[in-house]
Amino acid sequence: MKIAVCPGSFDPITVGHLDLVERGAALFDQVILCVMVNGEKHPMFTPEERLEMARAALSHIPNASAEAWDGLLADFAREKGACALIKGVRNGIDFEWEYQMAQINRGLLPELDTLLLPARAEHLHISSTMVRDMIRYHQTLDQCMPAPAAAVLQRIREGKVY
Repeated sequence: MKIAVCPGSFDPITVGHLDLVERGAALFDQVILCVMVNGEKHPMFTPEERLEMARAALSHIPNASAEAWDGLLADFAREKGACALIKGVRNGIDFEWEYQMAQINRGLLPELDTLLLPARAEHLHISSTMVRDMIRYHQTLDQCMPAPAAAVLQRIREGKVY
């Protein structure tokens, strides 16, 4: 079985993230979206909230799942038996960063490849940072978040103040 991991902070998940998982699910037997904890970021949502939104967004993909992980990505991939990471790139800056990370991960786990998928043109401007700003200013999320995740977000928002 060919297993791929799609890692990220997913704070929150976007339509671009969902597109990566859908495309990966067509290439691999199983795709695991891995909600990572990045100590350098200040997330808007807890790992549990991010995981809940991700699971809702992926519910229509039979060979995709979501899990949270607060350790080293290579360790998660090793534990899951993954052969590849799926990462999205929107521009040259993303490519440079992801290429560097691919080399680091390959050094930690030599059998782990990284598949860099270019973002679709309609998703180039969408980022979790932009979506968080849309949330803060109470803007519509129809074009930037998967509808099932937005429904979970609405329940989460009812209990938070931004």
